[in-house]
Amino acid sequence: MKVTTTPIEGLLIIEPRIFPDDRGVFFESYNKKKYAEAGINVDFVQDNQSLSQKNAVRGLHGQAEPFAQGKLVSVIRGRVLDVAVDIRKNSPTYGQHYAIELSAENHLQFWIPAGFLHGFATLEDNTIFTYKVTSFYDKASEIGVIWNDPELGIGWGIPEKDILLSPKDEALPAFKDFNSPF
Repeated sequence: MKVTTTPIEGLLIIEPRIFPDDRGVFFESYNKKKYAEAGINVDFVQDNQSLSQKNAVRGLHGQAEPFAQGKLVSVIRGRVLDVAVDIRKNSPTYGQHYAIELSAENHLQFWIPAGFLHGFATLEDNTIFTYKVTSFYDKASEIGVIWNDPELGIGWGIPEKDILLSPKDEALPAFKDFNSPF
């Protein structure tokens, strides 16, 4: 596998080695030893999956300690624009985001350690998004910021009038009102 750093420390792009043949493709989607060698030496405790229609935005979400989560995310079917926002107060990139397109075709994975908010926009109908997390979900620890916060300036690639949101995500606070626990 190939591991690429991003301009924001801690965020990694993982490109698995693909073995194609006449039947299709094979690749390792996770190998604890290889990920540890790449600096992702964590214990994953839960796998999550979502199915979303085109133009759905999920996020920007996170969890505070002691339930903060690192996430290894990828797409099984379809395409997403995946976004991580640095909320580590002492980080030189605090408040900055990094976005990457993940798809079933490119097989890329995105490692997002604790200390980031995460969200994604689906670019195709029936997109299946999957993520491994390092801590169990805890409702009382949920944190987040509104997806279209002007201070963050995230370009989701979807006209705002077409965005599909949950009521919970519509009610998240602005970044200026967010008090990061990290």
